This record gives sequence, C-alpha cells and structure tokens, in this order.
Amino acid sequence: MDALAGLLDGPRAQGAFLLRSVLDPPWSVRVEDEAPLTLVAMVRGTAWFLPHGPDGGEPVALGPGDIAIARGPDPYTVADTPETAVQVVIKPGQVCLSPDGTKEFALAEFGVRSWGNAAEGTTCMVTGTYQLEGEISRRLLDALPPLVVIRDDERVSPLLPIFAREVVKDEPGQEAVLDRLLDVILISALRAWFARPDAEVPAWYRANSDPVVGRALRALHGDPAYPWTVANLARAAGVSRAALARRFTELLGEPPMTYLTTWRLTLAADLLREPSATIGAVAEQVGYGSPFALSTAFKRVRGVSPKEFRALAVRA
Repeated sequence: MDALAGLLDGPRAQGAFLLRSVLDPPWSVRVEDEAPLTLVAMVRGTAWFLPHGPDGGEPVALGPGDIAIARGPDPYTVADTPETAVQVVIKPGQVCLSPDGTKEFALAEFGVRSWGNAAEGTTCMVTGTYQLEGEISRRLLDALPPLVVIRDDERVSPLLPIFAREVVKDEPGQEAVLDRLLDVILISALRAWFARPDAEVPAWYRANSDPVVGRALRALHGDPAYPWTVANLARAAGVSRAALARRFTELLGEPPMTYLTTWRLTLAADLLREPSATIGAVAEQVGYGSPFALSTAFKRVRGVSPKEFRALAVRA
C-alpha cells in the first residue's frame, strides 16, 4: 500500500448523502450542512460555485463533466449565476429552509434521490456528501484547499455518467454501489489534482514517487504492525541506513521512525473510535507489544491516554 492509498483508505463513503439535482434558471442553493467533504459532479448544463468561508475565493464556473470538491465545514452556494438570489438554504441533516430561516422549503421530488424545479432541467448535477470522522481523514482534509475544481478535459473518470444513472435507482445493494462509485470518482479527482504542477502537494504525496522513500512508505503503510527498524526498512528500500534516513528526513521533514510512530498512533486513534475494540487489540494491530506500550506512546505524543481519547471522541 502506498502513502496515498493509506490516507485515502480513511474517507470511504458509508451511506453517504447523495442527490441528483435537475434545475432550470433561475436557481440558487446555499449549503450550510457543515459536511467535512462534498463532491459536486456536473452531468449537464452549467453552474457557479461560490465559496463563503473565511478564505473567501472567487466564484467558479462549472461545466459538463467538471467536478468540484469542497472542504467543509464552511458554507457555499451553487447557482445558475453568481447574482441569483438564494432560494433555499440546506442545514445539517439536510433540513431545507427559506433564506430567512423562518420556514421549511422544498423543491419538487423527481423520483429516488432526485429533486429540483424542472424534471428535465437544463442543469443536472450529482452531489455526494461525506460525513468523515477520524484521524486518517483529517490528514487528507488538511492537505486540501477549500475548493478543488477538476475540469472535464482532465479525464478524471469514465464513471461519472454511470454514477448519474445509478444514483436514481432503488435496487438491492444500491447504497453500497453508490458509495463505491463515489469513492472512485473522489480518489480519481484527488489524484488528478495532486498531479497538477501548480498544486500545493503535501510532502507525503511527493515522497511517494521517490524511488527510495516511496518504497519505504509503501512498506510502512502496508504493514504498520511489523517491527520496523531503520535497518530493515533500508533493506526494503534497497539503500543503506544512512541514505534512507537522510533522504526520508529531507522529503518528509522527520526521520523514518518518527513518521512510523505518528502513523501508528493515527491508526490507533481511528481504531479507538470503535466501541468494541479493546486497547490491547488496537495495540496489536498497530505494532505495540502491550496496552501499556501503546498508552505510553499515545499519551506522550497526543497528551491524553487512549482511554481518555476514546471518551472525548464519543462526546464529540
């Protein structure tokens, strides 16, 4: 497993909110659902995406085949033009209100997971909303700008038309089908963005393509519980210990064993969110020989014990 695969293993859709919108002008929808990550895929027609977070940003035009990825929880508006007045506000839990918040507001429903103001609207888009929780997901979100737009000519994925057709079906296993399609489109879009020469690519992504550090990262992410040392990691990378330590620190800003500790504790933090997981079982899964060893490392790095972290995560 490479570093990107390891981090993208976190944001897997599980019952993601999915909606196909069909609209004729004028239309404008403000989204305040506080979702950590949202993907908007244009099937036909055009739209404008207007960010409203503290980072601001200019309105961005979207055309057929374009994909917008919005990092929450900041609000945004999607409209036929930037000047169109907001007609509906979407709150957490997909509660739809009038712009002044005084009454519930709903556009017409056109079948399964489909709404809008015209059954054959000139604009059709599919929105997928992730409700991410966890430390792995946070590392990915922290690497993204507030808005990523991938254009149709970047050829992200041939699955978009299939996704648009599947989202309005109601068949056995459909939720799982849609979740996996959404995941593939998201990962393809992120990969296209990371590949751009002007993208502010995180260090862990750049390092993955390095012939030395990339091998080491794939080894660490592929088997984090293995008793790694600089020596056996250097052998896996095909270089000396000194060469690995020097190159690894140069690209990632920290030595291999420090990176491994951080990654193991990141995995542990996500596993601790599972109520049925014991601290002993988590320790074994991430490469610590005992619950005490995991607790010591966890508290040293994160400032709280695994038990305290779990209690805080449950209340969050």
